[in-house]
Amino acid sequence: MTLSVDLFWSFRSPYSYLAIPKTLKLVAEYDVSVKLRPVYPLAVRVPGFFKRADPRFAMYVVLDSRRVAEHEGIPFRFPQPDPIVQDMATLEVAQEQPYIHRLTRLGAAAQLEDRALQFVGAIAPVLWDGSVKNWHEGDHLAKAASAAGFDLAAMDAAIAADPARYEQVITANEKDHATSGHWGVPTFVFEKEPFFGQDRIDLLIWRMQRKGLTRRA
Repeated sequence: MTLSVDLFWSFRSPYSYLAIPKTLKLVAEYDVSVKLRPVYPLAVRVPGFFKRADPRFAMYVVLDSRRVAEHEGIPFRFPQPDPIVQDMATLEVAQEQPYIHRLTRLGAAAQLEDRALQFVGAIAPVLWDGSVKNWHEGDHLAKAASAAGFDLAAMDAAIAADPARYEQVITANEKDHATSGHWGVPTFVFEKEPFFGQDRIDLLIWRMQRKGLTRRA
C-alpha cells in the first residue's frame, strides 16, 4: 500500500531547498507519495516576524544552511535576487512581492496537477544552486520547467487569468500547515504527525516503516 505524506514547503527557505534531494530519493526508493504543498515564507505569512525575531536567528540560518549544503554535497548559494523583496537593514517587507507571489502560485498550479514535487525539484535549483544570477530574468525558469515537463508560459497565463484560484490553494495549504503541529518549513506530515526540517527525513522513514513502508521493486 502506497503511503502518503504532505510536505509544506517554501521557495525562500534554504532548508526547504536542501530537503528536495532527499525527498526525491525517498520517493524513488520507497512506495510513498509526497504531496508538496507550497506556502508563503514567514516574511509574508507572519507580518513583522523578522522584526520581532532575535537577530541571531537569521545569522544562524545562514551559517547552518551553508554547512548543511557542504556536508550533503548540495550546490548552494542564496538566491540573487532574494525571492522576498525586503530591506535587510530595516527588515521591512515590501507590500508588493512579485517574485514570491509568482513562484508560490506556480507551485500551487503544479500542485493542482499532483506534480508539485517534480516542479520544485526543477525550479528550486535555479534559485539556490549558485549557477544562475538574476534567476527571474530571461528563460532560466522556463528552461528548467520545460526539462521537467512543464510549460511555464502556459502556467503563468493560467495564473494571470484567475489568480484567486491559486491563492485559494495556497490559503488551504497554510491553514493545514498551521494545524499540523509546526509552523516552519519544510514540515513533513504523516498521519497527522509533523516532522520539521530536512534533517528529520530519516526519522520520517523510520516512522513510516513502522506503518508498513516498503521499498520499490
